[in-house]
Amino acid sequence: MPDIYIAAYDGSETSRRTVLFAAERAQLAQAQLHLVYILEWSPYSFLTQEELAERHQRRSQEISRATSSILEPMVQELTAAGHAVSSEVRYGNVAKTINEIVAEKGAKVVYVAKSNDTSFASRLLGSVPSMLIQIATVPVVVVP
Repeated sequence: MPDIYIAAYDGSETSRRTVLFAAERAQLAQAQLHLVYILEWSPYSFLTQEELAERHQRRSQEISRATSSILEPMVQELTAAGHAVSSEVRYGNVAKTINEIVAEKGAKVVYVAKSNDTSFASRLLGSVPSMLIQIATVPVVVVP
């Protein structure tokens, strides 16, 4: 079974460069590339049963939309270029969820784009790449 490389993708130009960089490295190593798109979601709210049902329906719609409009075009492009690639969309804290996927897949490395967020909150709380670097169980490559 080939090694698995994880690349975080959100449809932005910087994450596109990251995916292309990761795809080149995966191909050189004869590894499979697994693209992940994480929808930020917080389970910490008190909702009624009706609100929970609506939220579940919205989540399903968001996952479907992210898959068809963001991940599938990138997967098709990479597959057409001869790369072995798979993908998935999940909800959760971005860094923690990526780390969970790494563990589930037995991935060898994670590729993420450099954060362009220069807000005070990002500097205070940390960006996704910096949080991922702190909790990751495998090497993390941050692509500018």
